[in-house]
Amino acid sequence: MAAQIIVRPMRYSDLDDLVEIEQASFSVPWSRGMLEEEFFNSSAVYRVAEYKGIIAGYIGMWHILDEGHITNIAVRPEYRRMGFGRRLMQSVIDYSKSSGIHSLTLEVRVSNIPAIRLYESFGFRVEGRRKHYYADNGEDAFIMWLRL
Repeated sequence: MAAQIIVRPMRYSDLDDLVEIEQASFSVPWSRGMLEEEFFNSSAVYRVAEYKGIIAGYIGMWHILDEGHITNIAVRPEYRRMGFGRRLMQSVIDYSKSSGIHSLTLEVRVSNIPAIRLYESFGFRVEGRRKHYYADNGEDAFIMWLRL
């Protein structure tokens, strides 16, 4: 299956799929309008994981000077724990290394143990905590960093 996963830059035609993935993944999903703004944002880098013609997941990042801020990573529920998140994260790390980015950061719910473990497997480390970061339930977020 891994050989059939294609990670590529997001296309405008992918937006509806990203909306579906957002709605299936987050209690406060980004709207189509927000994702469309990201598509046209010159600082944004978005990749999708395509499997047999289906957009299984995506990752978004802002490239600001020599840092990357990962804004979103999500995989359709039926494709989770199958390597899609890992492939997406690797694609952003590869892009970062080839684009002069020296560090990556992201926020993650303190309760999202599978995501934290994924990020740690790439070398991300918790370096801070944002109290009451998530609007839906006031949960804290870990701030994680990866130095490239």
